[in-house]
Amino acid sequence: LAGRFLQLEREQSALLEELPPFGAPVSHVYRPLDYAWEPHRHFVRRYCRGPKRVLFLGMNPGPFGMAQNGVPFGETRHVREWLGVRGRVGKPRNEHPKRPVLGWECRRAEVS
Repeated sequence: LAGRFLQLEREQSALLEELPPFGAPVSHVYRPLDYAWEPHRHFVRRYCRGPKRVLFLGMNPGPFGMAQNGVPFGETRHVREWLGVRGRVGKPRNEHPKRPVLGWECRRAEVS
């Protein structure tokens, strides 16, 4: 199940890449499945092993959650310490100076 889920995510990400770029006023687009793929993959392989009774849906990653570590709804401290997720976190292609990706070093909490 996890492998198929990750494959579908990669396919959807590729399709999104084909869309024309956003114009003004959008200046920065973060794609955590690109720069935080390793922790995302670790999370999915560890916790997406079979059918679940709950499905969380979200619109976009928060600046101090998934944008930092690749885990949906994933406040960094809890993802690192409670869930035990590991993996390299890189940087977005065009990082906003007021929203840097610090990965596992992020100390701010996601409030959403």
